[in-house]
Amino acid sequence: MSEDNHYELVRRLKPQRIIIPILIGLGVVAWLISKEVSMDVLRHLHVNWWSVLWIFIAWCFMIGRDLGYMIRIRVLSENDLTWKQAFRVIMLWEFTSAITPSTVGGTAVAVVFVHKEGISVGRSTSIVLATSFLDELYFVIMFPLILLIVGKDVLFTTSLQGTGPALLNNLIIVSAISYIIILAWVLFVGYGLFVDPGKIKETLLYIFRLPVLRRWKMSAGKAGDDIISSSLELKKKPAGFWVKAFTATFLSWTSRYFVINAILVAFFAVKDHLLIFARQLVTWIMMIISPTPGGSGFAEVILGRYITDAIPADPAYAGGIALAITIIWRIISYYPYLIIGASITPGWIQRKFVKHSSKKK
Repeated sequence: MSEDNHYELVRRLKPQRIIIPILIGLGVVAWLISKEVSMDVLRHLHVNWWSVLWIFIAWCFMIGRDLGYMIRIRVLSENDLTWKQAFRVIMLWEFTSAITPSTVGGTAVAVVFVHKEGISVGRSTSIVLATSFLDELYFVIMFPLILLIVGKDVLFTTSLQGTGPALLNNLIIVSAISYIIILAWVLFVGYGLFVDPGKIKETLLYIFRLPVLRRWKMSAGKAGDDIISSSLELKKKPAGFWVKAFTATFLSWTSRYFVINAILVAFFAVKDHLLIFARQLVTWIMMIISPTPGGSGFAEVILGRYITDAIPADPAYAGGIALAITIIWRIISYYPYLIIGASITPGWIQRKFVKHSSKKK
């Protein structure tokens, strides 16, 4: 991929684009607040030193999530990326994911982020593909495990009015579709990286011969080439390399899913932490098919309905309290990436592209 193509990819990451997910998220939240949140609801959220402590712990879980990502990308780059570079790549990557639909994510641009920190294009592609593979592998393993431990009915049904069999069936369908997409991706990339990358490229080219997909045939061929080059790079890695990378992945995602648990403990006694953890994991799986940037609006609605069983309050107030908890969760787990990304992206583009081009001249 040429320098111009790299620049074209990152040029679209304008800080102004944060307005779209913010407006969507705030619009949905405002609508829900007008329906469900009142002063009577907010009185159930007692703010004291205990709640401040656990909100701080929730922030620490998010830091643990990013630390796990940084450790992993350093492992995958065999420490060729410094801690500072790893932090920058992760923040840029998260910013891209936050302003694009979950089905798009930041993976396409992540190769450029890694490459511009001094890693060759081939190795950058390997690192990004391995990262994506490990992320989705976590979901593929954890979802059936959680389903087995918690149980389908408990996992998908809450005590809030309107979340009975109808919603249960809808959530199961959405979760199943999302899980199938993730599983297909893991099998596809895993087979390409570790078994027969050539066959994957042939399959891609065959699929993209179809008239409706023909315009993306060149991109499919490039993706096939990326998988082949990545396979050559990653097949040589010892078992210890993959154990370290997956351990960091496990740390990252597990830490992220405990954020909502910490927020709930800040205000209430939580009886079943595993159930809350499981429901947040399922929420993220369902977000894979969300059409909004960063799952804005979708995440607030689903998780707000999903954690009502953990609220020891009158059912008349439980929905509003859960929504308030969800808003705090998004403030901690989503909006910081918009702010940090919007702060560092313009300077990064200036240093890596504009000044670099000037030096060449």
